[in-house]
Amino acid sequence: MQKIIEEAWENRELLKQENTKNTIREIIELLDKGKLRVAEPIGNNWQVNEWIKKAVILYFPIQQMQTIEVGIFEYYDKMKLKNNYEALGVRVVPNALARYGAYLAKGVIMMPSYVNIGAYVDSGTMVDTWATVGSCAQIGKDVHLSGGVGIGGVLEPVQAAPVIIEDGCFIGSRSIVVEGVRVQKEAVLGANVVLTKSTRIIDITGSQPIEHKGIVPPRSVVIPGSYTKQFPAGNYQVPCALIIGQRKASTDLKTSLNNALREYNVAV
Repeated sequence: MQKIIEEAWENRELLKQENTKNTIREIIELLDKGKLRVAEPIGNNWQVNEWIKKAVILYFPIQQMQTIEVGIFEYYDKMKLKNNYEALGVRVVPNALARYGAYLAKGVIMMPSYVNIGAYVDSGTMVDTWATVGSCAQIGKDVHLSGGVGIGGVLEPVQAAPVIIEDGCFIGSRSIVVEGVRVQKEAVLGANVVLTKSTRIIDITGSQPIEHKGIVPPRSVVIPGSYTKQFPAGNYQVPCALIIGQRKASTDLKTSLNNALREYNVAV
């Protein structure tokens, strides 16, 4: 399958061939069932399967626009919607939508929210009201994506790595994580934290600041911050993220998601 996808990526004329179309559709079906992933954990690292992401992108041009009716609602799109939630063991509140090709594990809860094609959402995760999980994003077990959270996708524009939110993380209200940022296990982001690949993530818990980019260390408690940067027109404040502490091992996992922030008097 990888060979067929790589060849079609270089030569789009191959998308006219039935074998190529069938291969792409088979990959999307495997993504939908969780049998393939755009990125997968290998030990403590993540392997990005670039060819699978290419298959997702190639799926769009081989699909035809169609009218989709869901009760009184009507949509017009190239992508089917995910269905059969009862059999999947997924709770879906009205006005929540997931596209076919996104994997939702048993025990996932979707409040009115959106999960895009190629995404992987593992068991026990809550996708809260108006949260969005972008194309090919990887969300771990027992994660809480709070209201209005935006998890970026990789398709528009095409980017090398998907956003990865590892097991047990809490992502606070209106936070945005994009451009392949990796939030490691049990980290906690306060409300309105914005993380891009170039965002400075500064650990200020010690006597000297320690700077990270593109990765939030495990169990970190993170809030929005700013630093002064000099420009030709003068000095201005630029957004950053501040690591202000660690989740305490003594705090029960189920309650520490909120308590980890409240211990530092930070808004959830």
